[in-house]
Amino acid sequence: MQRQAQQFHTIVVGIGGVGSATVYELARRGRRVLGLERFDIPHDMGSSHGYTRIIRLAYYEHPSYVLLLRRAYELWRDLERRAGEPLLHITGSIDAGPADSWVFRGALRSAVEHDLPHEVLTGTELQRRFPGYRLPHDTLALLQPEGGFLTPERCIVNYVLQAQALGAEIHARERVITWEPDGAGVRVRTDRDEYRADRLVITAGGWIDELADPLRGLLQAERQVLAWLQPGRPEHFAPATFPVFNLLVDEGRYYGFPAFAVPGFKFGRYHHLEETGHPDRLDREPRAADEQLLRAFAERYFPDGAGPTMALKACFFTNTPDHHFIVDCHPAWPQVAFASPCSGHGYKFASVLGEILADLAERGTTRHNIDLFRLARFAAGRWPAAVPSGSVAPTPSGSSLAAARDPAAVRPFWS
Repeated sequence: MQRQAQQFHTIVVGIGGVGSATVYELARRGRRVLGLERFDIPHDMGSSHGYTRIIRLAYYEHPSYVLLLRRAYELWRDLERRAGEPLLHITGSIDAGPADSWVFRGALRSAVEHDLPHEVLTGTELQRRFPGYRLPHDTLALLQPEGGFLTPERCIVNYVLQAQALGAEIHARERVITWEPDGAGVRVRTDRDEYRADRLVITAGGWIDELADPLRGLLQAERQVLAWLQPGRPEHFAPATFPVFNLLVDEGRYYGFPAFAVPGFKFGRYHHLEETGHPDRLDREPRAADEQLLRAFAERYFPDGAGPTMALKACFFTNTPDHHFIVDCHPAWPQVAFASPCSGHGYKFASVLGEILADLAERGTTRHNIDLFRLARFAAGRWPAAVPSGSVAPTPSGSSLAAARDPAAVRPFWS
């Protein structure tokens, strides 16, 4: 006699940053939930590892992200309280580039529109405040006090621990082979068993398009490499003295962190060497060319942080065509929701994306505004073009370089 499949309210596929938050949120709401992860929990095969992940409120990608970020901060703090350990570390954040660059002007726009405390500093002023930085004088930097970093592996572990304590069932090293509609629910087959659920949430990272057919042809995995270099002046690269940064310079767009967890200053180049491919076939081993590219950047702009190499690690971004997220229900099967890999800037949103996906799993709608992330924007190939590295965004309404230095628009906060 055929064994009856185990029954759940929701099955969540992929227990990384977003999936772990979704499992917890559903368990918190009293739902019987199963989480399935093909690798370990946590693991270093995807995009939710590397000890630190930037979180920031001044969001040059699009001002509408800021409302989601405010809720994300609340949820990260709630997880901290439940976990009893620090997970969100505040350092301040820097968004910097030429005065007319989309990085600086976009960050300024979001700060002004959302009334975020901020300062605008020249490269010289920034170095005087934070000596680890050595940017050209004509660089403009938006300094926002609430930025910092999350510890992604510990966040995932704590979401899973909290979900398990609430009755969630979590399986690692169990790969989902396929799923199919089953009446108003779904049936999920793995390499170990078969399960049935009322709802399915797919957060499978770079492998998501293997399970969410509407995403096929939209996503592109891209190899990314991070470096940790030993600072010659470690006091200038500590969390208390070194804000996280996003920086547009002649060499490209870079991001970085103070020394934490690894004895080195951590940084990387967005879209690194622009190497793309299937996640299973991307080169996971850093190469000499990776290190040379990153070291040249550090030697020019952070010379006191460009000491011996402490670590090199490869991961990957999975990019959408416009570099905005995809968060939606399946167009044919509304009992299935999904969240795309988030083009290299999604981890900070994992907590609120878990809340959104739990909403979609429960009732197909959410109180959060996710219009920017709906799948329908890609219909017939019509979507807003992503702003390429080094390009200039339109001048934000009501802001200019003069406005940036206007004391009424800039509120000093750091003594």
